Amino acid sequence: MEQLLILFVAAVALAAAARRLGAPYPVFLALGGAALAFCPGGPSLSVPPELALALFVAPVLLDAAFDTSIRDLREEWAAVAALVIFAVGCTTLAVALVVKGLMPAVAWPAALALGAVVAPPDAVAATAVLRPLKPPQRILTILEGESLLNDATALLIYRLAVHGTSAPALLVTVPASLLAGVGLGWLTIRLLARIQHIPTAIIMQFVTTFGVWMGAEHAGLSGVLVTVAHAVTVARTAPQLTPARSRIPSYAVWDTVVFAVNILAFIFIGLQIRPILEALDSNLRLHYFGVALAVLVTVIAVRFAWHMSFNAVVRWRHRRFGFHPTRPTLRPTVGSGLLISWAGMRGIVTLAAAMALPAAFPDRGLIVFTSFAVVLGTLTLQGLTLKPLLKRLDLQDGDPVGQEVETARQRALEAALQRLEQDASPMGDLVRREFEARLGSGRKEDGELRRGALRQARQALLELRTHQQIGDDAFHHVEEELDWLEMADRSET
Repeated sequence: MEQLLILFVAAVALAAAARRLGAPYPVFLALGGAALAFCPGGPSLSVPPELALALFVAPVLLDAAFDTSIRDLREEWAAVAALVIFAVGCTTLAVALVVKGLMPAVAWPAALALGAVVAPPDAVAATAVLRPLKPPQRILTILEGESLLNDATALLIYRLAVHGTSAPALLVTVPASLLAGVGLGWLTIRLLARIQHIPTAIIMQFVTTFGVWMGAEHAGLSGVLVTVAHAVTVARTAPQLTPARSRIPSYAVWDTVVFAVNILAFIFIGLQIRPILEALDSNLRLHYFGVALAVLVTVIAVRFAWHMSFNAVVRWRHRRFGFHPTRPTLRPTVGSGLLISWAGMRGIVTLAAAMALPAAFPDRGLIVFTSFAVVLGTLTLQGLTLKPLLKRLDLQDGDPVGQEVETARQRALEAALQRLEQDASPMGDLVRREFEARLGSGRKEDGELRRGALRQARQALLELRTHQQIGDDAFHHVEEELDWLEMADRSET
């Protein structure tokens, strides 16, 4: 237990260093995992293979699905589908062929399993780099949609290779999983809406998330598809039924859990690699490194070849038939194609799938080692150069999301004022001015005034407690009220 706590503290320090340098934190976690792999005398920790996917993938998928815009995903369906289906399939096959060419003794199921494990990119690192720089929304939509859905394609191939599931059975699994996910999402949101105690509600969110994944797997369905359909269904219904006092702490807890899950994944994969390397003689170890390098080059090259070809076809189509988007968006260019092609870092899904392989699976050591090498290589090479690439390409789309935010604020303000227009009381006037300050044109000035007033109010509250004019119970009660005011202010920035 002490060793795990020390590793957590080290990982948090690495993530803090990444934020200070403006790099995606998974890059530094990958470097820390590599250090564990080569550190002699390190701790011996592991996670049961049958729990790896549920533990590491289910919460990450639900968190990603909750933030996905169905409307934007529908508009970019062609680009997302091309990456989710064809890029993943081509990558899986190409990696399997490369591995068989370098190590003919590796069985086809093991080669295909490795291909499926390293095929799906993870958008967490990419969006961590890109979001602060406000890239075109179309690029974020494609990357996030790909990350949400490509796991399903990869893990279906993974199941076919590892567990021997037949292809016809998979054709039945896909629609059945989607229907089950929608039904479970409908039941979940109605269950959670009845729970008023916030800690209980948050615990039940995790219980339902892991329960949905494990139930799907036990039923022979796709845990990824069921979880995604479940999460999207909940996300579309929850805003109507979930109060703000429950939603705000829930978001904070989920952000923390996703961060902790990423830390654990890199810790456990690093600890699995060390005994693998120790069991190899020097010649075979060198061969493993050669295979890992070849697979790393393959996954990068296949993504480039596929997406740039798709990008060229799309640009040709727009030149031939015109570009007529349903709303303002970035026109596909060579630059946008380059950025999407380069944003193919692998992450937690690859690590979890490698750890989930049964202990007796053929060439498991090679698959685990190569998977981590691909994650480390793509995160380091692409993750640290994505930001300079975006700045160099200088892609702009006029900030359509910002424009939609202004439209939504204006419409919400009009609706609120319409409800209050018949109330001429002092309280009605106060509420009107509050809504105009929060949603109207004076938000920036109001925010500065509010922050200054909050600082002064907090200082007065602290002095009251310091001079023992109030006790801690009264202090924390008023502190919570000031915290909600501060949260309301930060929601606009």
